[in-house]
Amino acid sequence: MKIPDASHPITVTPTGRRVTVRVDGVTVADTTDALTLQESTYPPVYYLPLGDVDQSLLRRTEHQTHCPFKGDASYYSVVTPDRELTNVIWTYETPYPAVEPIAKRVAFYPNQVELTVE
Repeated sequence: MKIPDASHPITVTPTGRRVTVRVDGVTVADTTDALTLQESTYPPVYYLPLGDVDQSLLRRTEHQTHCPFKGDASYYSVVTPDRELTNVIWTYETPYPAVEPIAKRVAFYPNQVELTVE
């Protein structure tokens, strides 16, 4: 486990805006309770409460990854009437203490979905 510091900062703050995720015109998620995780120089990542995601469109997969700063991530695919986007959502169910607020929230790969922050 690595601890965020000045050389690799990580902040988690309320987004304060509405975040909507769509796939092929289908609304997958819609929330005003997103958190923004800013890690070092990477683009911000929006973590949404799982309860604000249409879970009927999700299929949990066996895929997992590990981040030394955040912990172990699990994945979901999004299944719409037109297609399946495999492993497009990730979640840290029990993240490391430095990023504990993102526990049980989900994030989407923004290059695979239509993610709007307004």
